[in-house]
Amino acid sequence: MKSNDKPYILHVAEKIYLEIFRIKKKNNNFSNTDAINAFIGSETYKEISSGKFHDEWFKQLENENKNIPDESMRLLKIQREMMIKQLIQYPELYYTKSNDPIKISKRAFDHLWRMCESYELWCKETAQKELIILNITD
Repeated sequence: MKSNDKPYILHVAEKIYLEIFRIKKKNNNFSNTDAINAFIGSETYKEISSGKFHDEWFKQLENENKNIPDESMRLLKIQREMMIKQLIQYPELYYTKSNDPIKISKRAFDHLWRMCESYELWCKETAQKELIILNITD
């Protein structure tokens, strides 16, 4: 891949990735798993899981008169719906009595992990290794 232009579809993945890194950096002893768990329930998580992140981003793109191909917009709208479904908000149900994540929270965690992996893989493909700060794909 020659271009370093970030595909629109990775915009939310980058937002998630950088926020998880910020949490990890703020808490030196946190693993990537700890940081992702801390991200769940954060304001950024709520914004993304409610669809608000995409809604505001779509308005911003429209106001900037970005000429986004119809197919890209269709994929971004699918991504928005997927985020709402995968990151469903049930914070009071996050842990069972045994402290194991319940199925809904496990699904959210796995989805966030995959988003971070996707971002890092794009960084590798575009030879932007300096952007890889969590080393999830190693």
